[in-house]
Amino acid sequence: MQKRLNRLVVTAILILAILPITGTAQSISSAGSQSESTLTPWGDPNLQGVWDRRTITPLQRPAQFVGKPILTAEEILAYEKASAARPDGRPLDYGRVGITVHDPDDLDYGKEVLPTGQSSLIVDPPDGRIPTYTPAATEKRATRAKIRGRADSWLDRGLSERCITWGIPGGLLPQAYNNNILILQTPATVIIINEMIHDVRVVPMDGRPHIPSTIRQWHGDPRGHWEGDTLVVESTNFSAKASFRGASENLHLTERFTRIADNTLQYEFTVKDPSTWVEPWSVAFPMFRGDQPLYEFACHEGNYALANILRIARNLEKQAAQP
Repeated sequence: MQKRLNRLVVTAILILAILPITGTAQSISSAGSQSESTLTPWGDPNLQGVWDRRTITPLQRPAQFVGKPILTAEEILAYEKASAARPDGRPLDYGRVGITVHDPDDLDYGKEVLPTGQSSLIVDPPDGRIPTYTPAATEKRATRAKIRGRADSWLDRGLSERCITWGIPGGLLPQAYNNNILILQTPATVIIINEMIHDVRVVPMDGRPHIPSTIRQWHGDPRGHWEGDTLVVESTNFSAKASFRGASENLHLTERFTRIADNTLQYEFTVKDPSTWVEPWSVAFPMFRGDQPLYEFACHEGNYALANILRIARNLEKQAAQP
């Protein structure tokens, strides 16, 4: 216990010293220069490899930690202990305890709070919570809530349930399993492969303009550039059907990837959508170099689960119609 406590204290101090809450992340080298090992053969910062984002730190700050962006070592240990005691295998503040299709032993959220000691993945607004939704967005969310669970057609089911995509940036948030991403680089592109639903994004780095606004895509239209040691990816042209946290097709996503240590990749994103939230909001957390390969996510839109959902819905309708 004491060894774990000491490691948390030391790690939190080290990472907090370089954790960027806003703006461009700090360079790997305090002097601004990089060693050969941190550069690609053509001279760009080297972000390549498998990166693991497992953590039980929640997206939004729990009520018990109001006003506390950073937890003490004792609070971290208590939170991890309470999370481990949850019977369904999910983190403490995941939501209500309920039935899951997964065996708790199969889930892979991890067991630890981020070593930064953050009480939430959201770092802005300062309260660590998703900002207020606009009236129009609130009405849209209420409408969706009324039809949630409907199974008149496969089109009624969500994109993740249909194995189409986990979405961006939602697919890069820590989740139940498949918490790895693989980054590959060429001089003209950066490829980001998400283990969850085998999502792949190819980010052009050649300064080309965005595609016409009439073309909409699940992951938007990404364009990348370097700001010092930081890869900045700007994405527009999202499909309204993607709807990250209720966002509209007006979503503007800015992501930042910075290798802040040999085995640490800082990931940050800011989402802007004035038609959905009254202000932008930002997430920041470190990923750590993984020692495992990416595995196939054997799920596709024709999988048995989706057909069974629709079949059961039809049977329930028949039962309800019987006298």
